[in-house]
Amino acid sequence: MFYVISRSPNLKQAMDMLNKAWRKYSALNGLIFHTDQGWQYQNYRLQTWLKNHGISQSMSCKGNSLDDGLMEGFFGILKREMFYGFEKQFKNLNELENTIRNYIEYYNQKRIKIKLKGLTPIEYRKLVLS
Repeated sequence: MFYVISRSPNLKQAMDMLNKAWRKYSALNGLIFHTDQGWQYQNYRLQTWLKNHGISQSMSCKGNSLDDGLMEGFFGILKREMFYGFEKQFKNLNELENTIRNYIEYYNQKRIKIKLKGLTPIEYRKLVLS
């Protein structure tokens, strides 16, 4: 599991995430990298990096969050379960970032889902890949 948190959507965040993924899974040839139409995903440097690593880019249609359904769903759950109603509890952005990191760990390692046969996302992935 890997992710990158940034305080603003920028090219560095996108490139850091790609480099982190490549270090962990260097055989990503043929992967389809789905993005929205953010400027960082249209950047020549990012698109060249993808091409040089054998990764195709699929960009969502403007204003069509259905293309990002899985991630949009995850972010909705994250906000409902750990942010909405708790906003005033975070003293600063570092505290919020740490809480997000802890939630991502909880979501993947401990939070069971009925749709995943009562398993956590990590347990289900291991089951499917074995």
